[in-house]
Amino acid sequence: MNMDKEILSAKLIERNSFWSWKMQPGAPVPDDILIEKTLIYLDLEDINKLFDIFPYRRIKQIWRNRLVIQGDYYRSLNKLLAWLYFDIKNPDKYINSVINQHLNKFK
Repeated sequence: MNMDKEILSAKLIERNSFWSWKMQPGAPVPDDILIEKTLIYLDLEDINKLFDIFPYRRIKQIWRNRLVIQGDYYRSLNKLLAWLYFDIKNPDKYINSVINQHLNKFK
């Protein structure tokens, strides 16, 4: 496992970020879960490490598919991430568009 992945995983475990996820001791954290939990629970320095480990497109896809669609629950975080990491000029409009696209899948 990549050393940076191990560091991020250890920080997430230390902060009890996997409280809702059954984890086997010593088992590696799946990449999609590592990205999602890092975006939610860790600081900007740690989020920056994600971009050294994973491709930009993968991080953005996981952010869109797991965080943005949760609407108001992560709205402030999503606005920050949209502006700071994904160069989105109008975060509110973008976030609403992603949520609407997601909801339209169920109609």
